[in-house]
Amino acid sequence: MLIYFIALVLGLVALVFSADWFVDGTASIARNLGVSPLLIGLTIVGFGTSAPEVLVSALASIQGNSGLAIGNAIGSNIANIGLILGGTALIAPLAFHSGLLTRELPVLMVISVFCYVLALDGLTLVDGALMLLALVVFLFWLIRTALVERKKDILAQEVVAEMSGIMSNNKAWLYFSVGLVGLLISSKILVWSAVSIAQAMEVSDLVIGLTIVALGTSLPELAASVSSVLKGEDDLAVGNVIGSNVYNLLAVYSLPALIAPGVVDATVISRDFPVMLGFTGALFILGMGMSKAGNINRWEGSALLSAYLFYQWTLFQSVT
Repeated sequence: MLIYFIALVLGLVALVFSADWFVDGTASIARNLGVSPLLIGLTIVGFGTSAPEVLVSALASIQGNSGLAIGNAIGSNIANIGLILGGTALIAPLAFHSGLLTRELPVLMVISVFCYVLALDGLTLVDGALMLLALVVFLFWLIRTALVERKKDILAQEVVAEMSGIMSNNKAWLYFSVGLVGLLISSKILVWSAVSIAQAMEVSDLVIGLTIVALGTSLPELAASVSSVLKGEDDLAVGNVIGSNVYNLLAVYSLPALIAPGVVDATVISRDFPVMLGFTGALFILGMGMSKAGNINRWEGSALLSAYLFYQWTLFQSVT
């Protein structure tokens, strides 16, 4: 058992560093080819921070561990809002200034409900194709809207500011190559160790996906959000989470449907998806602000974090 936990920790650490190298390398290659920094920030960087979830879920689905893949996608979204935004708000309250951001929130809510409805009668190839199509439509809308408002929207300005660094082509390709290989190897180690732990503890791979794996694959988003808020870039911190959650649902959650379609575990339908929808709904309410500008203060951040910890405790209780 000990060797599995050591492999899990090493796999997670390697996964985080590999994702960072992969994102830096890919973004720099695109920048050197003349791609707009705004497009790089919205697409390559957004997808790159979800690369761990994508590879872990793909490998798990291929190996027949679809529970781990589904748990990783849903658990990561819960961790992104409860742990990452909740914890980040404790460092510094988050204020929502971007009009683009407040338009992304209802889109995320609709996508979350859409994916939940698809899961009710099991995941099929058609469901997977619909999710990928929705991802393409979302990216087209996001890019088009951001380009139109790039000179006046604060989120677009913060994205461009983050893309200001330039790396030489040789160094960029080195980062890209090492990061990609590292992602592939560390994902393989992570899936192997997670499944082994689940079997040794006689718990479902779904629970491991919702807890340890979801937390580990969300670490790139945690690093990005904390870094952004320390720079005073509140909208970028929240934008990272919203973008990641969309990718997790449409790019990561679609993989079990495309690779290993079948019935979704009943507990996902009755417990985990509703919890994810609850966290997403809370973010929607806080972000829209209703009668005032959207924000997440320290008390609200504490509530999100507490709710996340309580959910993790209930998962632990369910297997003891």
